[in-house]
Amino acid sequence: MKRLQNKIAESGLLLPVAALIGLLSAAASLLGAMPSYEGLASLACFALTAYMMVEMSNANALIRVRSRMVTSTFIVLSAAGGLVVGPVPPVATQLSFVAACLILFSTYQDKRSMGRTFYAFFFIGLASCTSAQTFLLVPVVWLLMATQLQSFSWRNWMASLLGLLTPYWLMLPWLILERDFTLWTNHVQRLITFHQPFDYTAVSPPQAALFLFTLTLSIVGMVHFWHRSYEDKIRIRLLYGFFTAMTLVCAVFLIVQPQHYATLMRLLLVFASPLIAHFFTLTSSRLTNAFFVAMLIVSLALGVLTQLWPLIAQ
Repeated sequence: MKRLQNKIAESGLLLPVAALIGLLSAAASLLGAMPSYEGLASLACFALTAYMMVEMSNANALIRVRSRMVTSTFIVLSAAGGLVVGPVPPVATQLSFVAACLILFSTYQDKRSMGRTFYAFFFIGLASCTSAQTFLLVPVVWLLMATQLQSFSWRNWMASLLGLLTPYWLMLPWLILERDFTLWTNHVQRLITFHQPFDYTAVSPPQAALFLFTLTLSIVGMVHFWHRSYEDKIRIRLLYGFFTAMTLVCAVFLIVQPQHYATLMRLLLVFASPLIAHFFTLTSSRLTNAFFVAMLIVSLALGVLTQLWPLIAQ
């Protein structure tokens, strides 16, 4: 029996409606001031990220039925947290990581995919250029290449190192020409500087609520998937293992270093969205249907609270 959650998940109007919600969130974030170049640039990056989420879902058949739920979940949760627009570096980091995953997933069980591995880690290198702390995720990705993607080899590892370093090599001529290496040294300093952990003073109540909401939905999605994982192909199980591990790692990093909320929360949404979408698309009971409706209501309430919080906090 198809319930409301299934009808919405399989509807062709789902993605356009989600995109409209994203645009309304972006407009609300920019309300009261002329749209800056930074705001428009971040919106363009987000739109491209959403498109790549569609491609990642389609190319890997992340959900057994025809659905745009993965991308729609990503957009709705981003809108709920006011993360559709914002500073360019975190949004560019999110875009780079989605591009890296899109390429990296194509290396599944291919230990001689040096070219694709190079390009995947080139985008991770770009992500580390805009947000230095994302470099700390590289060992986790290597581990998941070995355990989940089964594509780790010494050739691919060397290709990944070259890909990571290439963006920095491309910056080197400009730094030499300018005779100013402070940009590079400051970047390295940010990477090795560990801010005071568990300092939540910079995190607002709506931000904390979005994190807890997303983490709760993610855990529900993880439990459901691994309970019913026998219904999916082995490749899909391994990809969801990748999403599970990256979701948990991003959540732990965010708990320890909440100062990097703008970047880590965006990455968390990328990896959590498939888990959440899989749960709501492939379940059909009164309880899950009520849970789905409650999720929509909470997402809407969070979106309104996020936009009004600057006025409330005054």
